[in-house]
Formats: sequence, C-alpha cells, structure tokens
Amino acid sequence: VIAPKNRKEDLRSAVRSAVKQSVPVEVLVIDDGSTDGTSAMIRAEYPQVRLVRDDQSRGYIRQRNRGAELASTPYIFSIDDDATFSSPNVVEQTLHDFDDPRIGVVAIPFINVNQDQIIRQRAPEESGVFVLDSYIGTAHALRREVFLALGGYKGGLIHQGEESEFCIRMLEAGYHVRAGRSDPIHHFESPRRIGDRMN
Repeated sequence: VIAPKNRKEDLRSAVRSAVKQSVPVEVLVIDDGSTDGTSAMIRAEYPQVRLVRDDQSRGYIRQRNRGAELASTPYIFSIDDDATFSSPNVVEQTLHDFDDPRIGVVAIPFINVNQDQIIRQRAPEESGVFVLDSYIGTAHALRREVFLALGGYKGGLIHQGEESEFCIRMLEAGYHVRAGRSDPIHHFESPRRIGDRMN
C-alpha cells in the first residue's frame, strides 16, 4: 500500500520496486488528492497496479487505513511514496518474520539514504526474535486481521505519530513489533516535507 500526494517522480520509483518483488504482490496506490498527474502516470505506466483516487486530500494516515480495508492479502506492506525496496527479495524475506502468531508488525530495516548509511530497525542477530516498542511508517509490514480488528490508525492524527499510538493498542492486545531481518528499504526523504505540519 502506497498513499502518495503530489510526488509523482518519487512514486514511479516506489512502484517500480514493488512490482519487481520475488513473490506475487498486490500493489495498491491510494492517490490522496494529487494534482500533479500522479493517477494518470500510474494508469499509463503500471496498468497492473490497483489505483484508487480520492479527489479530496484526507491525509496519508486515513489513506493507509483505507488501503488496509481494500487489500485482499493477509499481510500489508506499507512504504512511503519516497521509498523503494532495495532488492526484489524484501517482501519474501519479511514474510518469514511472521513465524509467530504474536507478531503483529515487522519493522523492516531501512536506510535514510539522503542522511546516512545507518540501517535502522534491523534485528541485531539473524537468530532469535527481537522486539521493538514501535516502528517507522515508511518501512513496515503488518498482519491485516490484527490491524483491522484493532481499528487501524487514528485518522485524526493526520500526519505523524500514528505508529506509536497503534503499537500501544497492539501491545495491550498481546501483539508485538518484531525487528526485521530483510534487505533494507531505501528511504529518500523528500525535501517537500512540511516540518510545521509534522510537528
């Protein structure tokens, strides 16, 4: 699930990396009221992608919830429109991390490419299960039935903070966030982010 708004060029790279995964995936783009031709680009270049367009911007948190409701798969991988899977193996590798029913979310390793080369959210060892208190939205996979049963993200947050709040409810329900072991997601943090809105 990708919920873009007015970042057509970034989105093109995100979708290209998603459709090249080594296992079959349903790619769902929820266009959050873009005015830059995002939907037209997806229709023209990626006809195999399921596109849902909202003429009114409702914020990516609500659109991620909508994506979870519309998805037909038991696991949902969510990346930002300015992120890419670094290899075709990320989805397949991450699915192996859902090997315990108590794992509600896998925090996929990722690199903020424009900042440094630090791999965040990666398990410190290949063996064993390592639990985190939260995860970063640009790189995660979640168990769809758990997400929907807990009511998804709080849409009123609009922009930022939804992951930590969801993790509190998930922990109360007996589910955990696992540190991932896959190849990383590359996050090319967009310079078009609005700091005041996030704060």
